[in-house]
Amino acid sequence: MKLAYFDCPAGISGDMLLGALVDCGVSIEQIKDGLASLPINHFEISGKRVNKTGLICTQIEVLVQDKVKERRLAEILTIVRESQLPEKIKEKALGVFQRIGSVEAQIHGVNIENIHLHELGGQDTIIDVVGAFLGIEILGVDKVYASPLPLGTGSIQSAHGIIPLPAPATLALLEGVPIIGSELTNELVTPTGAAILTSLVQEFGIIPPMRLLRTGYGAGKMDLPIPNVLRLLLGEGRDNPQSIHPFLEEELVCLESNIDNMNPEIYSYLSERLFDAGALDVSLIPVYMKKNRPGTLVNVLCSEELSETLIKILFSETTTLGARKYSVSRYSVERQVIQVSTPYGNVKVKFSRKGEKSWNYAPEYEDCRLIASQYHIPILQIYRVAEKAAEEYINAGMSLNKEVL
Repeated sequence: MKLAYFDCPAGISGDMLLGALVDCGVSIEQIKDGLASLPINHFEISGKRVNKTGLICTQIEVLVQDKVKERRLAEILTIVRESQLPEKIKEKALGVFQRIGSVEAQIHGVNIENIHLHELGGQDTIIDVVGAFLGIEILGVDKVYASPLPLGTGSIQSAHGIIPLPAPATLALLEGVPIIGSELTNELVTPTGAAILTSLVQEFGIIPPMRLLRTGYGAGKMDLPIPNVLRLLLGEGRDNPQSIHPFLEEELVCLESNIDNMNPEIYSYLSERLFDAGALDVSLIPVYMKKNRPGTLVNVLCSEELSETLIKILFSETTTLGARKYSVSRYSVERQVIQVSTPYGNVKVKFSRKGEKSWNYAPEYEDCRLIASQYHIPILQIYRVAEKAAEEYINAGMSLNKEVL
């Protein structure tokens, strides 16, 4: 899986986003070819290398002959609909302008059908929006992440007069997105940048686990005390077979209770109840509690969805007065269960992958116990013949599928 992470220390604008994509490997000619299907004449996209406080990055310039900055939303939607863009990109671009029109209509108290986009109505905005989706498609990105967005202070001149920063449209487009304040008295996040990024990003937060492939820097027009750049990290996630590690990772929940006043015969029944309700693992750990009183730590591993049900079982089936809950990451190796043939019948064996061509295997206890009881022979003997059959299975070159049980 190809991942993209937009790191926004100085905010984001449409041209910064295009610059980061180009710096990360998208050619300007590829973007031009995609934009050629728009019914827009006489525009030019150029890029140059610039220095932003010591960082060399790509700055994109979009030049259009058409100087109209104010258009009705319906006009912009018509331009996109009448293009020959791929349907997926067309739908995304239409969605961005619908969102911009919706927030502008709400801010100014007019019907969306009558809304005029002022600063955002120019052809350069259309090129920024469509170009961003084309760039992500060219890079083959499957999932997009981004950092929290910094918002500057002060004021800016708009078509309606002087307005405070962040611009009202920017704030409306960022609802539900993590933001942080900045002491810089500049417009760090533009409405165009906010609209594009929030349409691209599935998750905001820290950099996700990935094998880093490439880094790109897109330059903003302003010179700031900090590097005015948007940084793009491109990498491979875990779903890719060449990923950062071969393990499976799950986000689970751990439940714990300390008990020192319960009949120990109850623990067996408690474990059965928890497993039957969906617990992935149940551990009973001897502990010493206050006043050096021996007790038992009940540890339960489960999914978030089942945590409330299992907590209720802990309270109803034990004498505990409290339970702890916290999130954990579980890493596991690929594994599967296969039946192997032995002189005493079939035995299920669990195979677990330890390397590209390396597997561990362990016979299932219940199968071995039943066969040992049936033939009145030691269970260790059944284990040995089952392990031999598993070894022969591997040496014969039998394929193990990749389904995880």
